[in-house]
Amino acid sequence: MSTTQAELVDRIWSRDPSVWTGGDEARWLGWLDEPVRMLERVHGLLEAASELEYERVCLLGMGGSSLAPLVLARSFGVDRFEVLDTTHPSAIRRVDVEGTLFVAASKSGTTLETRSQLEHFREQGARFVVITDPGSELEGLGLRTFHGEPTIGGRYSALSMFGVLPAALMGLDVERLLSRAEEMRQACRLDEGNPGLELGLALADAPFVQVEGVFGLWVEQLLAESTGKQGQGIVPVRGGGERFEPRLDDPYELGQEFFRWEFATAVAGSRLGIDPFDQPDVQAAKDRTNELLARGGEPSVELDGDLDELLAEGGAYVAVLAFVDPARERELEPIVERVRATGLPYSVGLGPRYLHSTGQLHKGGPEGGLFVQVVDDLGEELPIPGRPFGFRTLIAAQAAGDFEALRERGRKIVRVAL
Repeated sequence: MSTTQAELVDRIWSRDPSVWTGGDEARWLGWLDEPVRMLERVHGLLEAASELEYERVCLLGMGGSSLAPLVLARSFGVDRFEVLDTTHPSAIRRVDVEGTLFVAASKSGTTLETRSQLEHFREQGARFVVITDPGSELEGLGLRTFHGEPTIGGRYSALSMFGVLPAALMGLDVERLLSRAEEMRQACRLDEGNPGLELGLALADAPFVQVEGVFGLWVEQLLAESTGKQGQGIVPVRGGGERFEPRLDDPYELGQEFFRWEFATAVAGSRLGIDPFDQPDVQAAKDRTNELLARGGEPSVELDGDLDELLAEGGAYVAVLAFVDPARERELEPIVERVRATGLPYSVGLGPRYLHSTGQLHKGGPEGGLFVQVVDDLGEELPIPGRPFGFRTLIAAQAAGDFEALRERGRKIVRVAL
């Protein structure tokens, strides 16, 4: 290993913010110690989880609060654990409240999607626990609360309470999962054969990274939101791009892989000269959404532009952004096939999930993206208690808001129907 690379590892572990931009990066490095910190808390956590009665679990969360639990549930085949990270009325109507323990997960406690879902299911008499940072609005609701670590950003929270409590509720061997993470944590301190460093240096040289399967959903957010800013970034795609295989011979290896990719992303951020812990462009779509909701009425999601003309223009990559019922995701295939035929790297994201994932990169990352927003029949309105709008209006505003935000940034975008 070169002296420069050895110094990089040492400076990351010494929490030196000048590794990145010299800003406030040091206050977001709690994930470096989280595996050992959670191992110290694991027995108390398991005892608390064992006191909860439930037949199934439904986690309400977005982005970093939901993707790691989603990866764990699908990787271990836990059918009685569901993640609800959509505002589509059809999906919300399908959730069975009877026998379900709801977990509302939000670091800030103010996430619009999660708060709206929580109020909807509370009105139906659902039972809740909360994962949030100390002092958030969610903590003030009087529900059983489990605290996250405030020095960890959402997309680095897989091995924190946001990933570990859901793992415990799935019945997984949480201590084994964390022990694997701690092994990787120690390996990422090495001067030679450092898995996180080696991956990070390779990622920094890859403009497109191919992500596949459920683990790819988590990697997608980590890479896109961490590096996609200041006109540069690593673009995660389904088709095209360089492949970096996760080491997942055993699902418990997820503990190692979560940490390896977190460390690698921090390394890649250093090489790119950006802050991998902020998300300066995410707010743009939120602001447009809030403006549309404040106007009253239902925002328009009428068709706009021609898909064939957009694809004929050529570009660096294509992003399919689908504000559809997640149960209909397979119906996107004809559109994806037309995109695939261009030979360009491409990605597929479900809205509003992707707004908390690749949305940052779409607006702040490399230019040349072609964007295809897809909408479906949103069905009848479903009221949100305490709000002047319902879920149908909310998801329409999110689609319209992101469309406007992308167009304002000069991005080429069309809207088509499923």
